[in-house]
Amino acid sequence: MTQPILKISGLKVAYGGIQAVKGIDLEIREGELVTLIGANGAGKTTTLKAITGTQAWAGEIEYFGASTSGQAPHHLLRRGLVMVPEGRGVFTRMTVTENLQMGAFARDDNAAIAEDMERMFAVFPRLKERAKQLAGTLSGGEQQMLAMARAMMSRPKLLLLDEPSMGLSPLMVEKIFEVVRSVAAQKIPMLLVEQNARLALEAAHRAYVMDSGLITLSGDAKAMLNDPKVRAAYLGEAAA
Repeated sequence: MTQPILKISGLKVAYGGIQAVKGIDLEIREGELVTLIGANGAGKTTTLKAITGTQAWAGEIEYFGASTSGQAPHHLLRRGLVMVPEGRGVFTRMTVTENLQMGAFARDDNAAIAEDMERMFAVFPRLKERAKQLAGTLSGGEQQMLAMARAMMSRPKLLLLDEPSMGLSPLMVEKIFEVVRSVAAQKIPMLLVEQNARLALEAAHRAYVMDSGLITLSGDAKAMLNDPKVRAAYLGEAAA
């Protein structure tokens, strides 16, 4: 078996006296879409922040076999570790095109950047229609498309998605998950944090369930769709 792209061992994160993440293990391998599900406040977003270096942590995080301890977020970004944050985080006073260009700021292959821009416009035709529009004037769904497209412009080696469907209409949620599945088909490794557990489990290869800062269950994502405890807790169905 190949070495994991991301390997987390005994990860702990504390805010003041509150232990938000209590010593979790998690890994992602080449070509995998892994989802992390759990209730609000379980520690999912905090875990992503630790991985990207934007939150202090204890334990061990290895990215392509090397510890990320002490590495700044921008350094990890240049190494291909890219996150689409909860709330999208687009540059509201920049145009759609300028936002996409910002996604490629660490690259110097201008011809390839132009090709990737056209590819993003093909994946998200609505962004092409609004290429000269300020990002702050887009709808929530359009901003989520832009955030994902901007992340893809950096050519990620590991893509972290934090609640991509939050606040979106059912139609837009399905569109976003079409894109997630498309990215997964390109074998780009992903860690998906998502409130819509059913869609996340249907899209993912493997899954982790997080509760109160601990991983309480892990395994094949499709199998979890049939787990009575998962169905009762996260899929809105009564336990058998």
